[in-house]
Amino acid sequence: MQLPQDALMNIDQAMQLVYQHYQGGRFAEAQAACESILAVQPRHADALHVLGILAAQSHRLDAAADLISRAIAIDPRVPSYHNSLANILCDRGQRDQAIPHYQKAIALKPDYAEAHCNLANVLRHQGLVEDAIAACRRAISLNPNLPEAHTILGNSLRDQGQIDEAIVSLRRAVDLSPKHAIAHSNLLFALHFQPGQTPQSLLVAHGLWRQRHADGLKVHRRPHDNDCDPNRRLRIGYVSPDFCAHVVSRFLLPLFTSINRAEFEIICYSNTAAPDVITARFQAAADLWRPIRGMPDAQAADLIRSDRIDILVDLSMHAADNRLLLFARKPAPVQTTWLAYPGTTGLDTIDYRLTDPYLDPPGNDACYSEVSIRLPETYWCYHQTVITPDANAPPALAAGNITFGCLNNFGKVSHPALRCWAALLHSLPAARLILHAKEGTHRQRTLDFFAGENVDPARCTFVPSGTIAEYFHHYHNIDIALDPFPYGGGTTTCDALWMGVPVITLRGETAVGRGGVSILSNVGLPELIAQTPEQYIQIAAGLAGDLPRLAHLRTTLRQRMQASPLMDAPRFARSMEAAYRQMWQTWCISR
Repeated sequence: MQLPQDALMNIDQAMQLVYQHYQGGRFAEAQAACESILAVQPRHADALHVLGILAAQSHRLDAAADLISRAIAIDPRVPSYHNSLANILCDRGQRDQAIPHYQKAIALKPDYAEAHCNLANVLRHQGLVEDAIAACRRAISLNPNLPEAHTILGNSLRDQGQIDEAIVSLRRAVDLSPKHAIAHSNLLFALHFQPGQTPQSLLVAHGLWRQRHADGLKVHRRPHDNDCDPNRRLRIGYVSPDFCAHVVSRFLLPLFTSINRAEFEIICYSNTAAPDVITARFQAAADLWRPIRGMPDAQAADLIRSDRIDILVDLSMHAADNRLLLFARKPAPVQTTWLAYPGTTGLDTIDYRLTDPYLDPPGNDACYSEVSIRLPETYWCYHQTVITPDANAPPALAAGNITFGCLNNFGKVSHPALRCWAALLHSLPAARLILHAKEGTHRQRTLDFFAGENVDPARCTFVPSGTIAEYFHHYHNIDIALDPFPYGGGTTTCDALWMGVPVITLRGETAVGRGGVSILSNVGLPELIAQTPEQYIQIAAGLAGDLPRLAHLRTTLRQRMQASPLMDAPRFARSMEAAYRQMWQTWCISR
């Protein structure tokens, strides 16, 4: 497109035309208008900036960063240029480099609420949760109706274990932006951390999400003409942002390397933001690799249809960077969810959810919008992707006192869990507790809570986030791990057992509260599963008083895990293959 001659004579008017096209969603026209301006005035910073934003929208991030960097070089005094470049750097996984540009935008325009909000998001991902909360509150003070700021504040408060306050903020974000599906997903995910939630209340909340965001996409659903042969080789598609050094990879790679490739093809639809060496392993394991980050849902759905996927697997549910609205378009004849966390998506287009007999005992299938398919033994197949230290002797043997520990995300450390742990420490006056928590006021709040429960705060030690090697070494200082509730551990529970540290768990009411039940049952330690908080304390105190048993578990737990269904990848793959075949044959019969 060429601008009219009179518009070319007046660059300001020409830029107004660019903005009109952009705000009207006519992006091709906006791009053409920018290019016409630059043909006349190559150093027009605003035109370069808009072109950069358009390039970012089409996920041409390198080109976008170059264009906006050129705009900054021409005029470094424009705060929006710095904010836009920082956003692109974040999308490229370069958060460290983004922070100075957000700070520059704020220095140029102190009342720039969006820049404060964006800075908060980066700070949270960098582990600077307290700074993130302060930046969110500043953004909200400048613009109380900025939904993104309430979302980031809610997620940051959740990181600190302030679940009720987090949910208030996340509900405010949803109220301000009722059509924003991801903001609403953040709320649903946080509800799993809140004591008092039931499977029934969670199902209702997820149904509201479906009604608001997914039901309107029914017009895009079309019949499928996949070959109905029930026994043919199947094309399994996996959609995830976590094909990288994420905990999901430690459970997914064993399946990819063990599944029968004569019967099943693996196609990965990667929503991964920052590919790494683990991403390369997934690419090597896949029959077909499809990057879809930045790709609109409609386009991604068409791609999946054209790939003729038979079973499409969601690996995110309502966690970060999910693509549930892609699944709402039903691009594959059979769709299932697995692995992110055991729960429900709320979608009527996701036919199945994978689970196991411990996460979901008989009788609770009505709590999910999907049909539950129970793998015969375990929901997880644990695998180590890094070199870990050997288990050491129980530290109590040298220290003379028991050290309990919880290295889970601090967001899972609820007030009921803290009360239970305080009672445990009160019953064992020499015992100590190690908690994993980033720097922030939540540490002092925890110490104040223990003081209020007549437990000397000096008996509680915090360890910060660090490298994966540092994380595993922390288990050398822990005798017994305490599973939090109502949202228990999964990966962390497996890690503790791998390091020879037994885990005490409380059987929860929801599936996310029964991860410990599944894992401990599969390694043959059901006696460490409590039915009540009182029994939790009794079991933990009893184990603390049995140093010979602790020493025996320390030296045998790793071998016990290796011999269990939790680490038998071929056995797990056969279970998954049977589940996939069951799903497919059911669809074939329905045709």
